[in-house]
Amino acid sequence: MSRRPGQGARARRSGHGRRRRLFAASILILASALLGACAGLPPGSPPLPEGLDVDELLSEIAACHLLRVVQNGDRTVTDAVVIAALDQYGFAVEQMIERANALARIAASRPAQHEQMYEMARSACEHLTAWTGATSGLVRFAEDGGVDKTWLVVDGEINPGFADKVIARLRGEKAVGLVINSPGGSLYEARRLGRWLRENGLPVGVNELCTSACVDVLAGGIERYVTANARLGIHQSRVPAHLSSHEGGQFSVVSAALYLREMGIDSSIALAAAAVPNNAMYWISHGEALETGLVTKVVSRF
Repeated sequence: MSRRPGQGARARRSGHGRRRRLFAASILILASALLGACAGLPPGSPPLPEGLDVDELLSEIAACHLLRVVQNGDRTVTDAVVIAALDQYGFAVEQMIERANALARIAASRPAQHEQMYEMARSACEHLTAWTGATSGLVRFAEDGGVDKTWLVVDGEINPGFADKVIARLRGEKAVGLVINSPGGSLYEARRLGRWLRENGLPVGVNELCTSACVDVLAGGIERYVTANARLGIHQSRVPAHLSSHEGGQFSVVSAALYLREMGIDSSIALAAAAVPNNAMYWISHGEALETGLVTKVVSRF
């Protein structure tokens, strides 16, 4: 039997998706077996998400929490959607912690499947965002029990090694967000940092100037804030020396559009940048930034 072009690839992707879902379901069942069934939801709680029972919902919440703990190596962190889900569905924090510990024990016993479990935890945070309507993002608790609101402020050019330096400072200073003001620099470093910020649930803000590659760092924030005075600018990327002007231009536009799409931002930003020479600047209005998703909110201050 013949197949249409791409049909085999789609079938393989579908098969991989089914295996991931089956693996995730097995983890949820294992966690429930370790702990036994938990009590039902309190009266007045909203309906369970379609297709989930109470135990599976608790495991989704615990998986998202465990993801943030593992990423930061810090038991004082969680995700804002975890807090929202606990409140919405009436679970006790102790229930969630107990379930997270059970998931951690399963992970420790299955080192070959860590990547699948990591993907399950990432999906859990996405699910909780949809179910609660809350914004996902790193939350760290202070010693007094309140929420730590420390943001790291970084200024200057994005040079080689920039991503590792900023990540180290974010971890070392236990920051829950990044404020960046930069004229740009290395796209590789900017996108590497941007992907790390998105993966780890950190927001990004700009309160002065963010141009060229700096915009890619902003795009990586799980939430993206600017102040009323902030200026965002874009232009063509410099063509790599080993490519012709035509090849380099095509490569730059495609890679920029794919990165923005990966971050959930309208790729028209990449097209606008492609129309502006490297020695000029296109200034993005706050209205356009909000419309394209590059910015999620204009704030008075950080």
